[in-house]
Amino acid sequence: MKQKQLLLSGVGLVVLVTFIYMFTGGESTAGYQESVLSEREKQFKFLKFNDESPLTAVQKRSFDSLNCFPIDEKFRVRARMVPLQNKELLEIPMTDGSKERYLKHSYAEFEIAGTSQRLLLLQSINEVDKKNFFLPFADETSGGLTYGGGRYLNLRQDGLNSITIDFNLAYNPYCAYNPDFACPIPPKENVLTIPIEAGEKNYKE
Repeated sequence: MKQKQLLLSGVGLVVLVTFIYMFTGGESTAGYQESVLSEREKQFKFLKFNDESPLTAVQKRSFDSLNCFPIDEKFRVRARMVPLQNKELLEIPMTDGSKERYLKHSYAEFEIAGTSQRLLLLQSINEVDKKNFFLPFADETSGGLTYGGGRYLNLRQDGLNSITIDFNLAYNPYCAYNPDFACPIPPKENVLTIPIEAGEKNYKE
């Protein structure tokens, strides 16, 4: 009897550990923070040194770091993907008045800060890997602590019907640094009515 109880306890422990591993990606808090900092460092180096950076030569000289919120794991959420039956093309307005076409793929439904949210996942019409998505969004920090035109996330589907949304990796569009660049404006479906105090803040010269 005791052996059976021990066996069941062991199975339960394995299931629990497996669930935690699936949800967190197997990362410790320190490991997770290190991975976010690594992505931010890559973004900083691109903006600072790359020839395709939106920063001008003058801006690059004074650019010494990204302006970001502290890393907070509560802003990394697991979302359920709800595919759209009719995957229509959506023409998104750009900041220069032009339009760019994306495929309306699915909705990502999740809970954050005690509220239920739903965001529209977009896919470039030229995207080869169908597990990659583009998520432009705005929230209650937009126009204050963060860029008024919203921020972006590049996402990859990591479950059969689910996807991880990590707002700690939210980044500014090029036009936040240089108005000569045209950037997609988040669609109305992706305007959150809560503050997302995660990811990149407003650029300050």
